[in-house]
Amino acid sequence: MKSLDVCLSPELLHLFPIKDRSVVIADILRATSCMVTAFAHGVKAIKPYASLEGCRNSKQPGIFIAGERNGLKVEGFDLGNSPFEYMAPELKGTVIHMTTTNGTQAIEKSAGGSAIFIGSFLNLSALADVLIKENRDVLIVCAGWKGKVNLEDTLFAGALAHLLSSHYNFECDAPLIAEAVYLQAKNDLTEAVSQASHTRRLNRLNIFKDISFCLTPDQYPVVPCLQNGYITLPG
Repeated sequence: MKSLDVCLSPELLHLFPIKDRSVVIADILRATSCMVTAFAHGVKAIKPYASLEGCRNSKQPGIFIAGERNGLKVEGFDLGNSPFEYMAPELKGTVIHMTTTNGTQAIEKSAGGSAIFIGSFLNLSALADVLIKENRDVLIVCAGWKGKVNLEDTLFAGALAHLLSSHYNFECDAPLIAEAVYLQAKNDLTEAVSQASHTRRLNRLNIFKDISFCLTPDQYPVVPCLQNGYITLPG
């Protein structure tokens, strides 16, 4: 049986083997939720940038640039970090270059995995199905907040670990912890994160509806993955 592990912060990635694993990136509030939503609404590809300036300088005709820092859209960028922005019809068939406070950093730090998948509650079951078919060891990387552990990414890791528990051995205690937290909270995830640090941060910015949306499981049957520097849908 294959193994599954959870890295609760990218700052801990040096403790985990990545080679020959399926790596799942989770930045629930809100980068990976935005990415999944974008592909569900017809975006062609997303190129992640860890660097704000690198993303800014990549602007060219036909390319939308998306930038978020500290929960806010970066001045001069086309898009911010709300999933509702990525439902816009004019984005269908386009390429987006994206940089965020945590999610795109986690993607860059996870380079070296056999496959890097974009995870969210929005595509939870579809992602689990793909991972089972891939039949590799799995590492779930929680993007956290500036290196610190956060609740919503841990809840997602627990939800995914729970779905996969009959197919994988848990490698250390992190999947057990995440699963236990998720099982306690699963009946009302929005309430469970109501006092979480990033929820409070977003609420101070008058961002409310994004939170409950990003915590809603199985909205979309899409599983984006990183290929040759671009996040795309397989096939």
